[in-house]
Amino acid sequence: MRLTFGQWTPDNPGIADSLVEAKNVLPLTVGYGPIPTAEDFSGAASENLLTAFPGRFGTTTQLFAAGATKLFKFDTSDASLDDVSRVASAYTSTELWTFTQFGAKVIAANGVDKLQSWTVGSSSKFVDLAAAAPTAQYVTTVRDFVVAGKTATYINRLYWSDINDETDWTVGSGSQADTQDIPDGGEIRGVTGGEFGVVLLERSIVRMTYIGAPYFFQFDNITRSLGCYEPRSVVQYGSMTYFLSDDGFYVTDGQTVKPIGNNRVDKYFFDTVNTSLLNQMSAAVDPINKTVAWAYTDVFSVKRMLIYNWAADKWSQALPDLDFLCSIATTGTDLDSLAAQYGDLESIPVSLDSRIWAGGKLLFGGVNDAKIVSLGGSAASAEIQTGDLNAEGAETIITLANPLIDGGSATVATASRYRLDGSISFGTAVAADSENRVSLRSRGKFHRLSIVPTGSWDTMVGIDVNLVPVGKR
Repeated sequence: MRLTFGQWTPDNPGIADSLVEAKNVLPLTVGYGPIPTAEDFSGAASENLLTAFPGRFGTTTQLFAAGATKLFKFDTSDASLDDVSRVASAYTSTELWTFTQFGAKVIAANGVDKLQSWTVGSSSKFVDLAAAAPTAQYVTTVRDFVVAGKTATYINRLYWSDINDETDWTVGSGSQADTQDIPDGGEIRGVTGGEFGVVLLERSIVRMTYIGAPYFFQFDNITRSLGCYEPRSVVQYGSMTYFLSDDGFYVTDGQTVKPIGNNRVDKYFFDTVNTSLLNQMSAAVDPINKTVAWAYTDVFSVKRMLIYNWAADKWSQALPDLDFLCSIATTGTDLDSLAAQYGDLESIPVSLDSRIWAGGKLLFGGVNDAKIVSLGGSAASAEIQTGDLNAEGAETIITLANPLIDGGSATVATASRYRLDGSISFGTAVAADSENRVSLRSRGKFHRLSIVPTGSWDTMVGIDVNLVPVGKR
């Protein structure tokens, strides 16, 4: 029989027509692809990092990173992280920074200090955005306004600047700056922007639409039946906002809210997540592979990553070697700078033709300890496990397997049992021969296969298996 590698749905039983494991792979429309390991993108900052953010204006791209008490800028000359925190006073320690860009201004929020501002291409230090700017936890850009949300005093209040003026936050005649308390959703747990705003609250999701004077913005509930469970789960790409609610993963386009993990990964996530470390969750988008990913710590203190391909509507998981996910961008470099960074050109871990060295290109990455990292290294060790293969309850022997892996081959191990309540134990993995044939001999009524790709593989598509009926006297 031919088994194609379709959906990974750990919420479903193994006898269902799906995979029980898709580890360290990217979900594709057809099959699964390799996921790269993390490579150092920067040198070490003077403190551990929480996130990174790319600022771009014109032909200039600058990459920033944030720790608990400092802001840093990536130095293209030697890949160091320079402290560009404001001069006036140190930042109050925080666990979460959010960023937005408004024209040439990169604006940062941490919930305990004034909104911070940096002008791409000309600033040398971050400064307070304005004397009247709020001390907010979340910041985004909605049309021609900077929008901020949640302060220590007003946890359900939104603030917005004057139109096309990020420095004017004074409410009154002659200004469109104003505030709005949202009364029926609990605290604000995230705000995303664009042509309209999406306000994610504890118990509701609200759309924010510009309508002009005298009220400026209209607020409409998208849903009152669910809200945002964890602020660090919120991530936006284009007009779509992805987030974790108290019953699973969702996406909203500002009009409707759609579940994306129901009966697939939602139960698996809540069964495995260490809820006491949920505040260490992070999320980021990989635009190249059309995926959004969430990293979290499981009950065994292992960092896991759930990956969702919105084009294929498929999931997978990975074991990432980083602390927090975030989107980064290349800042452009030259051979002299690369030689200074790595000592010599032969030590560079990534091809000189890679997108990573071009300026202004978005990358999927994160931070690990005190460094920015990019997911651009060699392929991580991957594994696919099938569900239970069963020939209508008959006893069978697996005698042969042919992995269908573009650009490579695989080793295959089997776990066979006679009852669904029997233990699952995989035997010794067998490598494919020169003809891509894996000789096996495993007897039972239910069989699972563990497939580990080898070589410079591109896509794991499926596997052909010989199931031979056992004769009876």
